[in-house]
Amino acid sequence: MALLQQSFWFLRHGETDWNAQGLSQGNVDIPLNPTGIAQARAAAALMRHRGVAAIVASPLSRAHDTARAVAEVLELEVEIEEGLREVSFGAQEGQPMVQWFNDWVAGTYTPDDAESFAALRARAVAAVNRALARPAPVLVVAHGALFRALRAEMGLEPNVRTPNAMPFFCEPGAPWNLLPAA
Repeated sequence: MALLQQSFWFLRHGETDWNAQGLSQGNVDIPLNPTGIAQARAAAALMRHRGVAAIVASPLSRAHDTARAVAEVLELEVEIEEGLREVSFGAQEGQPMVQWFNDWVAGTYTPDDAESFAALRARAVAAVNRALARPAPVLVVAHGALFRALRAEMGLEPNVRTPNAMPFFCEPGAPWNLLPAA
């Protein structure tokens, strides 16, 4: 697996009804709710004057719609990267996020028909590296579990919840620096 070696912006999608209910979404294409739409617009305002040259997003609507809100403000196109799709939680999709999730991140449990955390980590790094082939800085718009995998790759504690629609500047180091846009 090629390591991440360049700075980029990361933005988790806005809120969905399943986020609000604490349910695992995985590959289920749950749309943004009204709060998520407002969050996407607020994130777009935060991304003004950050020099973003390219936006690459997951194909799932919650991330793609969040990316489009930013793209509209920045007058950029959104490119889709299939590898940024959220992890498949298999049998746990649509179920409450309870103890199984911590065990999944730790690598000691993978739900039936789900992708392991290690497999997600490899896929996420490859997808972000493909995204980073575009003009910098790149804004990657994706998902919470995927960002946990990237955090692990960056030498940071992976099991930290990423707020919806809060942009982070990810800067190489040992460990990396995550700087929220404010």
